[in-house]
Amino acid sequence: MTPVELSRTVLHAVRRAVDAGELNVSVPERAVVAPPGPGGCGDYATGIALQLARPAGQPPRRVAEVLRPYLVDVDGITDVVLTGPGFLNISLHGTAPTDLVEEILRCGARYGYADGTDRADETDRAQRADRADRADTAGRRIVRLHCPHDLRAVVVADAAARILRSQGTAVRTSCVAPLEPEWTAVLGVHVDAAGPAVAALPVDVRPVPAPADPLLLGRDAGRWALLHPAAHDRPRIGDEHLVQREGNPLFRVRYAHARTRALTRNAADLRFAAEPGPVTGTARDVLAALADHPRVLVAAAAHRAPDRVARHLVTVADAALPLLPAVLPRGGEKPSAAHRARLALAEAVGAVLAGGLSLLGIDAPDHL
Repeated sequence: MTPVELSRTVLHAVRRAVDAGELNVSVPERAVVAPPGPGGCGDYATGIALQLARPAGQPPRRVAEVLRPYLVDVDGITDVVLTGPGFLNISLHGTAPTDLVEEILRCGARYGYADGTDRADETDRAQRADRADRADTAGRRIVRLHCPHDLRAVVVADAAARILRSQGTAVRTSCVAPLEPEWTAVLGVHVDAAGPAVAALPVDVRPVPAPADPLLLGRDAGRWALLHPAAHDRPRIGDEHLVQREGNPLFRVRYAHARTRALTRNAADLRFAAEPGPVTGTARDVLAALADHPRVLVAAAAHRAPDRVARHLVTVADAALPLLPAVLPRGGEKPSAAHRARLALAEAVGAVLAGGLSLLGIDAPDHL
C-alpha cells in the first residue's frame, strides 16, 4: 500500500465512521500520512483525529479510537496503534517500502502531486491562466498571490504558485508594478498580471528582501539563494551558492540527482535495470524522506512556503548520498535482485529531487 492509497484508506475509514453514526463531521478532501514522528511507531502516522476533533465535538483520542477499527480490518494493514493526543500509527505488510518505490517510479517527477493536476512548468502558463479565469467566472475559489515590486517576493510567489498548482489549486499571481526584464531573462520569473490591480489586493507575499543582487548568481543558484531560507530570514547572496562542494546544499541536491542518473546509465552498460524490491541496511531514512514528500508539498502549498520544499530536498539528498556507492556490483560481482532493488530506490530518489527542483524553478542536470 502506497502513501496515496493509505491516505484514501484513512478517508474511507472516516466515511465509514460517519455512515455508522459514530462521527458527525464532514469528510475532508485529504488525509495527510507521513513517517511517524518522535514517540510514534509503525510505517506511517496520521493526525486525522486531531483534525476532526473540534468539528466532531470529541477529544482527539476518542476520535482516533472510533477510527481505529475501520483501519485495522483493511487488507494490507497489520496494526494501528494510538500514541500521543490521538495520532494513528499504522503498520503495513512488509511490502510497504517496495510499494512506495513503485509508486514514485510510476509517477516520476510528479510524485506528490494531487490527482489530475497539470505539469508545473512554464510552457503552459497561458493555458493555466485561461483555466484560472474560467474557474473564477464559474465561482470556484482561486488563490491570488500579490507581491511588491521586489525580486525575492516575485521569486517566492512564482515558486509558491508552482507548488499550489501541483496540489490542484487554481492560482493567479500579480505584482504591484511590471517586472524588470532581467528578472524574467535571468531568473525566469513570471506573474499573471503586473501593475495596479483592478480590485484592491493585499500584498500577501512579502519575504525579507535580499541584501544584494542575486542576478549575478544566475538562474539556479539565484533562485535557490532566495528560496532556501524561510521568508522571515534574510537570504545570503554570495559565491557560496556556486561552489561545487559538499558545504553547498544546492550542490548536494543536484549532485545526488546526477549520481542517480549516472547509476541508471552504468547499470544499462552492465545489462540490468531497476526492479523495486526489499532494500536492507540503512535505507530506512531514505524511504522515510521519500514517503514524506507528498506531505511536504501539501504543507508548502498551505503555507506558501517554497523553503519547506528546498529543505526537504536537502534531507532526501543527505539521506541518499551514503547509499548510492553500494548500488552497482563491485569487481566481478554479478547484478542481483538486491542491486536491482537498490537501483530502483536510487531512481526514486532522483525522481523526487528532479520534481522538487522543478517546482522551485531550478534545473536538475543529468551530468554535474
